[in-house]
Amino acid sequence: MSLNHRVGQHIKYLRIKSGIKSQAKLAELCGWKSQSRVGNYEAGSRTVSPADAEVLAKVLEVDPAEIIFGIPNGKSPTLKYQDEAAFSISGFEFWDSGTPLNDDEVEIPFYMEVELAAGHGMAEAQHYLGPKLRFAKSTLRKSNVDPTNAACVRVSGNSMEPVLPNGSTVGVDTSQTNVTDGKMYAINHDGMLRIKTLYKLPGGGLRLRSFNLDEWPDERYEADDLKQITVIGKVFWYSVLL
Repeated sequence: MSLNHRVGQHIKYLRIKSGIKSQAKLAELCGWKSQSRVGNYEAGSRTVSPADAEVLAKVLEVDPAEIIFGIPNGKSPTLKYQDEAAFSISGFEFWDSGTPLNDDEVEIPFYMEVELAAGHGMAEAQHYLGPKLRFAKSTLRKSNVDPTNAACVRVSGNSMEPVLPNGSTVGVDTSQTNVTDGKMYAINHDGMLRIKTLYKLPGGGLRLRSFNLDEWPDERYEADDLKQITVIGKVFWYSVLL
């Protein structure tokens, strides 16, 4: 089964689950003039655009990733977890898990739901069977990122808006845990994944800064307060779908 067909089954599954009985009704709720767009998507004869994935997700009240990958735990009736598809960093350019990598490509694990309570929640890439993003090796080399130390995660919340809206994706270099003032890092804060700009304080403390300072003022933690904070890695890349 092609990826477009699997995505189409996700859309149909989520439509029925939400109580929308017809393709025409879903098209109407999405603001589309014709039922044929939904019909083509569900039939797998048309690739879902990034903009339409966002519209569908909003109407169906799900995360856009569920349109592509299935239900949050990756175990939808039509998509096995280890066979999930990936999308490119230039947008939703689909391929199946069996599509061979180009010579200048490498796959990076993409954690849509990261549980941090046990360690930092990011498994070693060779043991990770979930969705992945493809990066050019040359791009990673320019950023001095070893692919074996890289992982991608989703950003939750509005604290890093407008730079990183809710649902953005960031690439994290887990080998870079020494803080450079003003750089973005992924941190494990008492079991919660957070993306913050970090600054070192005298005496070994840290200041956590959000871009949305109106709602999220600076947080200051002295050295004795850092027992609950672990730096997972430095953010080397991010992607936003508008």
